Amino acid sequence: MIRTLLLTAAVLAMAAPAAAQAPAAKSSAAPAAPSAGDWRTPNPDDLLVIDTNKGRIIVEMLPEVAPAHVQRVKELTRAGFYDGRSFFRVIDEFMAQTGDPEDRGTGGSDKPDLTQEFLFRLGPDAGFVQAADQNVAQVGFIKSLPVRSQSPMLMAMTADGKVSAWPLYCPGVAAMARGQGDDSANSQFFLMRQTYPSLEKRYTGWGRVVAGLEVVRAIKVGEPVAPPQDKMDKVRILADIPASERPKVRVIDPNSAWFKAEIESVRARMGENFSVCEIKVPSEVK
Repeated sequence: MIRTLLLTAAVLAMAAPAAAQAPAAKSSAAPAAPSAGDWRTPNPDDLLVIDTNKGRIIVEMLPEVAPAHVQRVKELTRAGFYDGRSFFRVIDEFMAQTGDPEDRGTGGSDKPDLTQEFLFRLGPDAGFVQAADQNVAQVGFIKSLPVRSQSPMLMAMTADGKVSAWPLYCPGVAAMARGQGDDSANSQFFLMRQTYPSLEKRYTGWGRVVAGLEVVRAIKVGEPVAPPQDKMDKVRILADIPASERPKVRVIDPNSAWFKAEIESVRARMGENFSVCEIKVPSEVK
């Protein structure tokens, strides 16, 4: 079975961003530089460090969004499964796919396929930071991940006090590839190079690149990629890297005053064309 993103050329064309039609929005000054209190230190057990021949990529994994898929990525990483794997399918304005032991889209691990986690349940204690209220839905962030959910007003009407939510496929989002069936993801994953909303609620998103998006965008393009293919030389969990070698990573806290000011700045600048994918989530790696 081919475990890949099942998209035709027609769907690709439909998903391309449309030209802006709304009048220019009023300008808004960007917030000043973040202060020390605007940053957070991610859990080192939830940071995936991917060293490629093009440079380092760091992905923040979100077990609260897709627990089974995050667990699978961690298990395979700790087993060395991803070391040496190629980026075998890379589409310029779309994504870079990897994680196949056969390096061609047809393989997987010896573990069972995963049940899809296209949606997750969002409660009032999820740490969600709203970027826009769209009446019947809201968009915002959980940690570094852009998310859309049903209106929070519905929480009072559901049995578990939560609403359905799903990741938005903005640049840097990490998700699992799959075959024809919804429950066919196994080991292959992809990293978004650009925004691609047609993937929402069709693939399981489990994290986002917090450092190294320029590396993702530098990976050699092809469908399939012609030899030599770019590779993941070594993939590790940050918590497993010896302290003497471990990079120090911090990411802007979406609950911070700086980030909330950045949201308002982007909203004012873009007006009716506002997209949560245009909000940057700064990070520092030392």
